[in-house]
Amino acid sequence: MKVLKAVIVVFALISGNTSVRADVVTDWNVTAINVMKAVNVAGNPWTRSMALVNVSMSDAINSVQNRYSRYSTAELTIDPNASAEAAAAAAAREILMRQYPGQKAQIDAAFAETMRTIPDNPARAAGIALGEKAAAAIFTERQSDATNAPDTYRPLTTPGVWVPTTPPLFPQYATAKPWGMESASQFRPGPPPALSSALYARDYNETKEMGGVKSTKRTDAQSDAVRFWTQANLGPAWFQAASQVSDRRGLSLAESARVFALMSMALANCFVVDWDAKFQYNFWRPITAIRNGDQDGNDATERDAGWQPLNTTPMHPEYPSQAGINAGAARGVLEAVFGSAPEGFVVTDISDARLSRRFASFAEMAEEHKEVRIWGGIHFRNSLEVGAEMGSKIADHLVANYVKPAR
Repeated sequence: MKVLKAVIVVFALISGNTSVRADVVTDWNVTAINVMKAVNVAGNPWTRSMALVNVSMSDAINSVQNRYSRYSTAELTIDPNASAEAAAAAAAREILMRQYPGQKAQIDAAFAETMRTIPDNPARAAGIALGEKAAAAIFTERQSDATNAPDTYRPLTTPGVWVPTTPPLFPQYATAKPWGMESASQFRPGPPPALSSALYARDYNETKEMGGVKSTKRTDAQSDAVRFWTQANLGPAWFQAASQVSDRRGLSLAESARVFALMSMALANCFVVDWDAKFQYNFWRPITAIRNGDQDGNDATERDAGWQPLNTTPMHPEYPSQAGINAGAARGVLEAVFGSAPEGFVVTDISDARLSRRFASFAEMAEEHKEVRIWGGIHFRNSLEVGAEMGSKIADHLVANYVKPAR
């Protein structure tokens, strides 16, 4: 319980001068993040788990209040006499326990904390039962999403010739089932620019100058931003931003659940549509490109044989950028709900509360979210721009078709 309270205190601190009016949805997002931090879950599985938690909570709450449409097609009777708060907490607990049973003590402590705020009466009991059913329906439906398919990625090489033997990260997500979309390829972009093109040369030279570990063009402030935007912070930062703005707007429980369900589905989809495109095109990363600049047929790209990026290069293809899609998707959902006007908030490193970034809008945060991938030397600008457009399409599609007003 001390751990849960400490994390809630951190969420309070990161809101700057705004007091945090925690609700059961934001409380359980904190718990989910903390549970996955304890078992070192990040990236693709992290976003999938957050979607499972938040979609389950949204379906559970709307099985009581019927404010917005539910994601699951399973038959679940509306019970207006049940406790929506108990339903949400039970749904989140059920999902987390099914995925991370080793964190039972932490999950049970969070559930007990929630139950202390809800009268022990038939409404609470009905809500718990309803939440467990809603979570079971979502969990069962997503068991066929192919995210746990065997990793059968096949490195292409000439027989007898060595290739790097570290496998790519989660290649099976390239053929996984997205949330609320027809297929992983629904928003697949066209190919990356030709190596001989002026666009490729522009991007090559920008990343080479700005993203190298020894860059003299990158400022100290830009280097600090690169170090903040690690994989561990990419998703949680958007949840922090959404929590602060949701609190400031005084959203109802169902409205809060809608925000987090839409955003978590969008972020989970990023890793599916992106992996589909990445492994379709298999475009090289800057470290490979720049060390082989004499082999690309472009006179405007000069080779640097010893070039190293500031960031560690991820083990998956470059195009399109996952960070770009993330930024476009999260921004798209949050602006669809809250608008695009300035909306100040602070995001804090989930491992070190002394490190934070302050932004004046979702657009400003999305822009830095993308730019650091150039400053860190792991992406080209076109990949970020294409990715942001893909993310925007994901957000628009989900907002138009899911968790819609029920009446």
